[in-house]
Amino acid sequence: MEASLGFLASAQVLALLKGLGTSAGLIMAIGAQNAFVLTQGLRRQYHWPIAGICSFFDALFITIGVAGVGALVSESEFWLTVARWGGAAFLLWYGFQALRSALQSNSLKGSEHNISSLRNAILTTLAITLLNPHVYLDTMVLIGSIGGQFDPDVRAWFTVGAISFSFIWFFSISMGAKWLAPLFRKPMAWRVLDAGVCIVMWSIAFSLLTAD
Repeated sequence: MEASLGFLASAQVLALLKGLGTSAGLIMAIGAQNAFVLTQGLRRQYHWPIAGICSFFDALFITIGVAGVGALVSESEFWLTVARWGGAAFLLWYGFQALRSALQSNSLKGSEHNISSLRNAILTTLAITLLNPHVYLDTMVLIGSIGGQFDPDVRAWFTVGAISFSFIWFFSISMGAKWLAPLFRKPMAWRVLDAGVCIVMWSIAFSLLTAD
C-alpha cells in the first residue's frame, strides 16, 4: 500500500514538472504577447490586469485542452499515436525555430505607443491573445494532447503545472520588466533564452517518442 502511494506521489510530481516544462517551453518564446507584457510592465501601465488576462486565458485553454482534446486522445489508440508523433514533430520544429532564433540577432521591439485607458489596455490584450493562432495551438491542442496521455489520477497535476507556469511567467515579467527590459533589448539575452527553449522543446519531444 505504501509503495503504491509512493509511486502515485512520484507520478504526480513528474506530471507536475512536465506540465511546468511544457508550458515554459511554449510561453517563453519571443512573441507579440511577451513583448506587449514586458513593454507595459516597463511603463507601469495597467501591467497587472494585462498579466492577469494573459494568464487567465492560458489557464482556460489549457484546462479545455486537457479535459476535452486530452480526454479524446487518451481514449483512442489511433489519436494517441497521432498526438504523440504529431506533437513530437511540432516540438522538434518549434525547437529548431528557437535554435535558429538563438543564432540570429533578436531584440525586444515593443510598441512605442502609450495606452491611454484601462479599457484600451484590456481590448489590446484580448486582441493580442485571442487573435493569435499559436495560443490555441500551444494550449488547447499541444498541451491538451500531451496532458491527455497521463493517467486520470495524475492528469490534473500536469494541468496545474502548465497553468502555474503561465501565471508565474506573465506576472514575473510584468513585475520585473523595469529591470529586465534593458537586458532583453540586448540580442544575447534573447539568444540564451531561445537556446533554453530549444533544449526544453527537444527534451519533451524525445520523451514523447520514447514513451511506452
